[in-house]
Amino acid sequence: MAVIDDMRAGFARSSTLMKIVWVNIGIFVLLRIAAIVCVFSGKPDTINLILSQVELPSSVSTLLTRPWTLLTYMFAQYDLLHIVFNMLWLYWFGTMFRMVCNSRQLLVLYLYGGLAGGMLFIAGCNTLPLFHGNQYGSLIGSSAAVIAIVTAVAILMPHFKMHMLFIGAVSVKWIAIATIVLVLIGVTGSNAGGEIAHLGGVLTGALFAIRLKKGSDITAPLAAIFDRASRHTKRVSGPRSGNTASYSPHENAASTTGRQHASSVTARPSASQSPSGLSPDERKELDTILDKIKKSGYSALTPDERDRLFNVSRKIK
Repeated sequence: MAVIDDMRAGFARSSTLMKIVWVNIGIFVLLRIAAIVCVFSGKPDTINLILSQVELPSSVSTLLTRPWTLLTYMFAQYDLLHIVFNMLWLYWFGTMFRMVCNSRQLLVLYLYGGLAGGMLFIAGCNTLPLFHGNQYGSLIGSSAAVIAIVTAVAILMPHFKMHMLFIGAVSVKWIAIATIVLVLIGVTGSNAGGEIAHLGGVLTGALFAIRLKKGSDITAPLAAIFDRASRHTKRVSGPRSGNTASYSPHENAASTTGRQHASSVTARPSASQSPSGLSPDERKELDTILDKIKKSGYSALTPDERDRLFNVSRKIK
């Protein structure tokens, strides 16, 4: 069908950030459709069986029978407000993340945050006295993965301003601090297991950003595996006639070998590889700003340079 083909083509052309967003939205829609079908078929409780196949169980013995849930839970949401909040947060902070890091790092940090949150959730539910007496619990949602990106952005770009409704411009660091405080407060609440998972995301994002500032990229090993798999897939499928590759400074960037400096944001394109949407002068300006970030960090940028980085980055297709 033409509509499905258009959707596939649009998904293939989208950035890594948007692919993550679309996967989350797609799974949410499928789960809600499944719930509707269950209700109209007279078996409303069947949706719980379906959810159990994507939710992360707190029971280790149950997890051993559903190991895939350690991955699927971080791409699945069932409540509308849950997915709206998570995807808005992911898009906003993911866009800022891509100003100083590449898309491979974004994807791997998302996975690392989700895995750390999931494992901390399981560990907490099976060891902390708080959970004694609870026979079974489960975890669903991308919150831990998203908060890893939020935390990394707050450390890498603490003075970057976000315009909040009814509040105005607020530094990213204060937004992240408020989020972390809410996570810590929530650990004693009714969703203690979920908040412990969020804490795993916070710790992962902080570790990534701190190590990156010291010249070490914890996402590099897995990113290198993804790059090798991508190159192998391209060799097997072969080039498609009539298609030309476009260059994006944040897409498929520095971590292809796993040996490049962790804070290297992009490889320099030739004149024929300049990203669509940027003029030669804008390309040169972006390169200059990125070089300064590489040498001195994001905090070394002047307010005008930060504004220019944001404005120029928005033009990249």
